Amino acid sequence: MSLRIGDAAPDFTANTTQGEISFHQWLGDSWGVLFSHPKDFTPVCSTELGYLAKLKPEFDKRDAKVIALSVDPVENHRKWSKDIEDIQGSPVTYPLIGDPTLAVSKLYDMLPNSAGETADGRTAADNHTVRNVYIIGPDKRVKLSIAYPMSTGRNLDEVLRVLDSLQLTSAVRVSTPVQWEPGEDVIIAGSVSNEEARKLYPEGWEEPKPYIRIVPQPGRDGVRGKTGKRPVSKGPTDGMSAGTVPLTF
Repeated sequence: MSLRIGDAAPDFTANTTQGEISFHQWLGDSWGVLFSHPKDFTPVCSTELGYLAKLKPEFDKRDAKVIALSVDPVENHRKWSKDIEDIQGSPVTYPLIGDPTLAVSKLYDMLPNSAGETADGRTAADNHTVRNVYIIGPDKRVKLSIAYPMSTGRNLDEVLRVLDSLQLTSAVRVSTPVQWEPGEDVIIAGSVSNEEARKLYPEGWEEPKPYIRIVPQPGRDGVRGKTGKRPVSKGPTDGMSAGTVPLTF
């Protein structure tokens, strides 16, 4: 099946380096981030999993559980984990899913049904499409899906940034603009009318176009980056009012 943003993340039971898990039960009410890999002992994946081990405390702070999958049995994962710690200096403390029958890879549409039912004899190149990142919300629905080529390492800081955006925008009716970082200005969601926006943002907003209404990020005392001043709009019918609010560049 094709797996798109907004779809229910398929549940499964699988063996991992931390024992057998039922995926949805393991997630509980937390956010989840699933990283998939085509084969153990591959160079790019080794650097990614090592960096993820270092970054795991940041996901923990955000109540996000991280888990990885590789198309090999768990006993191989345990040996690989030792190599990863040697390379990157951080132990792999999150679970690695074994997928020796290709069941999870096919369930998440990373491999076709025609791929067979065993990882035996398959190379990383055979499994090159198993290079995905999924962010899954507490509602067990897919919020992000990114597929990477084998030759390009993933930017895990970007995954963390997207998680920050998703958690913010799920709690407040805003969107985050291009190159956004936590603490910077956001865009009032299109589902919020100007009348409602005036109540939510009595200080007004910047409005370069009627469909772009920019405000400081709710719930943040400070704003990262360079700060300037901008005039405040109370909405298109109010014109410009006196006063200024921070603007980040």
